[in-house]
Amino acid sequence: MWLKASFVKELSMPTISIARKPYIIGVVGSHRDASPAVMEDARRLGEAIAARGYVLLTGGGPGVMRAACEGAHKAGGLVIGVLPNDRQHPLEKYPNEFVDIPIFTGMYDARNVINAKTPHILVALSGGAGTLSEIAIAIRNGTPVISLHAPPFTLPEDHDFMAVSTVAEVLREIEKKLEKLSRLGRDARPA
Repeated sequence: MWLKASFVKELSMPTISIARKPYIIGVVGSHRDASPAVMEDARRLGEAIAARGYVLLTGGGPGVMRAACEGAHKAGGLVIGVLPNDRQHPLEKYPNEFVDIPIFTGMYDARNVINAKTPHILVALSGGAGTLSEIAIAIRNGTPVISLHAPPFTLPEDHDFMAVSTVAEVLREIEKKLEKLSRLGRDARPA
């Protein structure tokens, strides 16, 4: 069934232009507001991800997640939020107002598996046990992880994990890791 043209005009929304099969960059972190410096880094990171044409994937909630979503959204990027709740059971502040595509999982903490395994690269910011679980799942899955202000922990050196100190370093590492994925044929780009 076709929609009437007048109805379609009423539904008109801003558009987002992205490449087919884009790179997805996950940003994980606390659902609480972190320090002003961490929140600003999250916003700048989201903005830079969008400016490069990548899709941002987060847990879609408040705190660090919201800050990254805000940056990407304001830069015209596409923001996916993998939410802990389902549509029938609203959870306060999920999704945040900057999420374009909310994925209602109803899985609560189990959604961390989706957050960790979906992106090509995972960037971890300030957080707690949930952030650590996403880092661990990503590493076990072979998803490269870049840490910026993430909770401290140690790993054997044979994992694709790197801690950096600035957003600029995160962005350089994202580019290097995406180049490596492309050379290995593990990227999402069409042949």
